[in-house]
Amino acid sequence: MSTTGKPRIVVLGAGFGGLELTTLLSETMGDAVDVTLIDKGDAFVFGFSKLDVMFGLKQPEAVRLPYARYAKPGVRLLKRTVTAIDPERRRVITDDGVFDADYLIVALGAEYDFDATPGLSGTNEFYSVPGAERLRHVLPTFKKGKAIVGVCGAPYKCPPAPSECVLMLHDYLVRQGVREACEIALVLPLGSPVPPSPETSRALISAFAERGIQFLPGRRVASVDNARNVAVLDDGAEMPFDLFLGVPKHRVPPVVLASGMSENGWIPVNPRTLETKYENVYAVGDGANTGTPKAGVFAEGAARAVASALVAKLRSQGDARLYDGFGTCYIEFGGGRIGKVEVDFFSGPAPTGNYYEPSVALRADKETFGSSRRARWFGL
Repeated sequence: MSTTGKPRIVVLGAGFGGLELTTLLSETMGDAVDVTLIDKGDAFVFGFSKLDVMFGLKQPEAVRLPYARYAKPGVRLLKRTVTAIDPERRRVITDDGVFDADYLIVALGAEYDFDATPGLSGTNEFYSVPGAERLRHVLPTFKKGKAIVGVCGAPYKCPPAPSECVLMLHDYLVRQGVREACEIALVLPLGSPVPPSPETSRALISAFAERGIQFLPGRRVASVDNARNVAVLDDGAEMPFDLFLGVPKHRVPPVVLASGMSENGWIPVNPRTLETKYENVYAVGDGANTGTPKAGVFAEGAARAVASALVAKLRSQGDARLYDGFGTCYIEFGGGRIGKVEVDFFSGPAPTGNYYEPSVALRADKETFGSSRRARWFGL
């Protein structure tokens, strides 16, 4: 308990999971609890906005949602860098203070392991905000030759994003008037673009074929030889390129690795309750090994389950809601059209997906997805 006698809840990471969890706690408990949300950054950026920035569709500043706008009763959001986590004691050490918790939620997401793929740090990637901003200036210089979108390992955030990237790249090169002088290829470790939904995967593969995009499934980029401009795949095959757009291998942040919480690169949890092996310690979002994709909408669902569990514990009444493993993803097909897939991981014996054909009308749905969260979390 805090000095005020209120339960102390410390949430690490102000991404989809951390923002939704603390918002729910504030709405339900108000200032009856002492909630601290810690993040090293000063703004939130939707993952899908990086593609918009990269292709010049939005300005970098326009997609930043400042944490200074986040104000919820009972919650304080602090800009700190987490330097150590002691899950046994539920203690967090930062560059400016130590925080002890009655309940600790780790929602620090996944980070990029550039060193896992030799040569990757010497080329382009579009999964980070700086990487997307850099490519915004690189792409106009690409007038002819071969572009490769190469994924360096799985799992990775937002599984449809590499497919979206090649389709948006096609549109971009058409707008630039240079598409006929360029080739596009996609190297993907997965067997299909969206494995839980064969219908969605078929639609994307058809879109690739219609646009003359080479698709190499079940392969990954193992290294990049920047001296020769060659991507080396995991089977030893070499792919020359004039433009390389990489997706780095993912892992939990080093501070999580050092804490001993992770196994095989991710934090093991009960997939329905998000509980770790440590008492009153939960993991939410991309860093947790739940069996669901690493995407914001799934982090939100996990956050709702944890918020429900915490409220039930704190009030000593009611039943906690289990994580349902359900999420909706919007997919850019190019030409202004958006497709949608609803994926359910836990209702049946195997994941299932419902596919909605791409349309201009679905773009409004995607815009609503973003605007509703901007309003809910930031009052914008």
